[in-house]
Amino acid sequence: MLKVRVRFAPSPTGYFHIGGARTALFNWLYAKHTGGTFVLRIEDSDMERNTKESLQSLLTNLRWLGLHWDEGPEVGGAYGSYFQSERNDIYQHHLQILKDAGRVYEKEGALWLKVSGKMQTIDDIIHGPVQRLEEKDFVIYRSNGTPVFHFVNVVDDITMKITHVIRGEDHLSNTSKHLELYQAFGVPAPKFAHIPLILKTDGPGKMSKRDRGSLVEEYRNKFFLPEALINYLSLLGWSPKDDREFLSLEEIIQAFDLVGINKTHARFDERKLSFLNAEHMKHLPKEEFFRRGVWVLQQTNHADYVKNEPYLQQIFAIVQEKLRSFEELPHFISYFFDEQYPFEPTALQKVAKHQPQARLVELQSLFQSLPSLDTNTVETAIQSLSKEKNLPAGDYIHTLRFAISGRTVGPSLYHMLGVLGKEIVLKRIQRCVEAHLFS
Repeated sequence: MLKVRVRFAPSPTGYFHIGGARTALFNWLYAKHTGGTFVLRIEDSDMERNTKESLQSLLTNLRWLGLHWDEGPEVGGAYGSYFQSERNDIYQHHLQILKDAGRVYEKEGALWLKVSGKMQTIDDIIHGPVQRLEEKDFVIYRSNGTPVFHFVNVVDDITMKITHVIRGEDHLSNTSKHLELYQAFGVPAPKFAHIPLILKTDGPGKMSKRDRGSLVEEYRNKFFLPEALINYLSLLGWSPKDDREFLSLEEIIQAFDLVGINKTHARFDERKLSFLNAEHMKHLPKEEFFRRGVWVLQQTNHADYVKNEPYLQQIFAIVQEKLRSFEELPHFISYFFDEQYPFEPTALQKVAKHQPQARLVELQSLFQSLPSLDTNTVETAIQSLSKEKNLPAGDYIHTLRFAISGRTVGPSLYHMLGVLGKEIVLKRIQRCVEAHLFS
């Protein structure tokens, strides 16, 4: 059986788009699923639009996603160069093959391919047989001496022994031209799989680089988990047979196949992506969550939070289930490190109905009588106090959270008290009482 060889062939002309990342991912997944080879090829023949910055962004973000290539730039391989700008001798050789076969003629300085006039049948793995007729000859070399996309694309796939071309559905209309070229060269075409387009979140049309949330760089800068983005992108046009949504990379590789890709377009949903990111954060091993969390704090100028590692480990242990992204982490835990934390106005409004001043005085007295503020002790004590005063426990819980953090949301209150300790909690309650916020 022929070993699978797939390729991702982007142009380095801008930031790395979600659509490109999904195409790279589907190629990479198919290579991993079949034990094949994933080739990265850079289509950099457009010298006026290509930039080194775009190339670096592309390579960096592919590696961040974990889509490491088996052959390509900085890796090498038997079929290089993997930059189109360095393959001119190969293109000239293949141009001569077409000339020798009598399939090329010159017109107005450009070189044209004589089409066969035959109906071309694209046996697409996703869409089934698609028939197209190329009625007109087309240019393969411009008058300035540079080859066009259709020509170099086919030559590169032939010389790199690509077995499966997995690309966006917008290329389906090009494929009849490519079949004409394969036939002119006298070589069999690879198998084609044209994947559905990604539609913008709101409104009609394909998602473009101008749409919010369309660039991989945005998610890397916001400290999203790459495995969450991989999970989400895999579901844009494909799903496992059991319709699960939360999937590990190993599960995706095992289940992925081209026949499972949908024909219908996929709509981008950033909320679903954020949900999956939160789920993947919850499932991180604690050691891995700590490692990544420390890195984020260092990257965001919060290295001082890392000085007391045992304390930080306790904090991370109680916030992991509540965080939606690492971008939230510095603000989410800031009050653990700042005794002058602000009291949020919206939080103040929410607790005002609980007669908070009286509740805090009662809590002060209660906590002073307790030996420690471990989770079970505090929970039992607050429940008893609420029964004694014939008040809902929530009146005490919401007021206490506000007093010791300045907020109304966060990790488990009882666990927070245990991490902060009795002395700090009493000082924070006193600070809130003395601030006269509730008058």
